[in-house]
Amino acid sequence: MAGFTNYAFRQIVREFGGAGLLATEMVNARGFVWLAEQEAEHPDRLWGVAEEPRPLAVQIWDNDPPTLAKVGARLAHEYRVSVVDINFGCPVRQVTQKAHSGSYLLSYPDRMGAIIEQVVAACAPTPVTAKIRLGCSRDKINAIDIAQVVEGAGAAALTVHGRTAADMFRGSADWDQIAAIKPHLKQIPLIGNGDLDSAQKVLDAFRRYDVDGVMIARASLNKPWLFAQAAAAVRGAPVPPDPTLAEERQLLVHHFRLVCERFGEEKAAVLMRKYACCYAQGRRGAREFRKHVATIESPADFHAVVEQFFPRD
Repeated sequence: MAGFTNYAFRQIVREFGGAGLLATEMVNARGFVWLAEQEAEHPDRLWGVAEEPRPLAVQIWDNDPPTLAKVGARLAHEYRVSVVDINFGCPVRQVTQKAHSGSYLLSYPDRMGAIIEQVVAACAPTPVTAKIRLGCSRDKINAIDIAQVVEGAGAAALTVHGRTAADMFRGSADWDQIAAIKPHLKQIPLIGNGDLDSAQKVLDAFRRYDVDGVMIARASLNKPWLFAQAAAAVRGAPVPPDPTLAEERQLLVHHFRLVCERFGEEKAAVLMRKYACCYAQGRRGAREFRKHVATIESPADFHAVVEQFFPRD
């Protein structure tokens, strides 16, 4: 998720455990190429990718097959990532209307096929996967046709978010529509995504719908321990409890230290505004905490707010 699932967040998820495959923020292929041409440092969205444990997927987006293939090849052969994932699902205007990428391409299956074919060839033997939505709008749901294009072009797996591009993040994900795709795939796995914000919902998704895997996204920003809980539920093991207030305090400070390692304390304090706002969801005083943490400007501000709302005992 752009702006959030950087190395610091991935490290926290990895420490809790449970996630079978972690993914980076979306990387714009054209921007990646430009940085390489300028001999600049790799983009912040690839922070930690070269060194961190595997398996790890990097998600890329654009609409130009050769550019995506060029970037995919670097990720596969230079960075040695586990999976190269192509985003055909992002609905935000900057990606769709301005860049004609993401879910915009759901209206152009042939273009999607050409992109996947070239990226697959460039990345081999590293697997290439694709993420889509159900369609551009509720009256233009074409996920079954798109799924067949994705498989035919050589993708190793397909992830489907159960909303259309027009839905953005409103309403509920339609898991019946996701599951309806499965009979039309010959061999690649179908991964469902949308509204999985508890271990029970993950368990229900596997029990009720014909999917081979699930992807957890936005809900993990508030609960990076959700993967561990979901994995336990699927195994039939006891589900670990949510962290205590004191444990969340330690987690916030740990998160801040990880961000500091990359950006330095002053910039990290400002960046922690959005990260910290994800914490305390459902906790008493969460709204007041977010109001205060959204204005921090220094490490001292950050620690003062954490001390106030997340007492040690």
